[in-house]
Amino acid sequence: MNTIAQPNMALREPIHPNTLHDPVWVKGSLIAIAIGFILLFLCLPLGLVLFQAFSKGLTAYWTALTQADTVSAIQLTLITALVTVPLNTVFGVAAAWAITRFEFLGKSVLTTLIDLPFSVSPIISGLVFVLLFGAQGWFGEWLSDQGVKIIFAIPGIMLATLFVTFPFVARQLIPLMQEMGSEEEEAALSLGASGWKTFWLVTLPNIKWGLLYGVLLCNARAMGEFGAVSVVSGHIRGLTNTLPLHVEVSYNDYDVVGAFAGASILAGLAIVTLVLKTALEWKQHRT
Repeated sequence: MNTIAQPNMALREPIHPNTLHDPVWVKGSLIAIAIGFILLFLCLPLGLVLFQAFSKGLTAYWTALTQADTVSAIQLTLITALVTVPLNTVFGVAAAWAITRFEFLGKSVLTTLIDLPFSVSPIISGLVFVLLFGAQGWFGEWLSDQGVKIIFAIPGIMLATLFVTFPFVARQLIPLMQEMGSEEEEAALSLGASGWKTFWLVTLPNIKWGLLYGVLLCNARAMGEFGAVSVVSGHIRGLTNTLPLHVEVSYNDYDVVGAFAGASILAGLAIVTLVLKTALEWKQHRT
């Protein structure tokens, strides 16, 4: 009778748990490098922005923020976000639904086009809008005859911001909805629920955290966009300058307090975005 040789378990040396971890000096070095980068490239610039903004006192800071051009830039930034973020939210949900729930010709092309703003420089996208809607553009003469002005006006800023921000919501929802599957939705439909009722009661609760996360990132990019907006805005003070553009104009005019006061508002928005992002991630892991 043949016997099967069994490994001699007694000859194996036990693996100590400490051997599965990196040495202490490796761990300490990596932590020190990470903290150093954060201090050097995040905390130090943020501290310098706040220091320069308040360098001449709280009164000068408040005066800079309440100037007509600054108030106009803040208002235009908020209006741009209020217009573009809801539109991108609707597009993102619709695109994610179509890509994850249906098979159709050109599906891969649509998925690729959604990523286009990530690969194209914002300045190039702004130039494209100038070539299309500018005075010498393809539609420029016709728009001028109709009394419609897009480039160097608010509509151009809206279009440029829409282009650079439309992937954010869709890109958060597509992998989430692919992982989620359609079983719950199919079950709801089989029980007689309508399409809208299925969306509101089944799909939306399942994607709400990913949707909020995408909206948050989209809003942050809309408020902080510079390149594309700079090309199409014309830098008209009090009319087409968003807050990032106002910071540049103020700094070029040697208005240091005004420039850094505007930059402090953008920095504050970035901090709020990071806090909300962390809260959403924590909430998503808890559910």
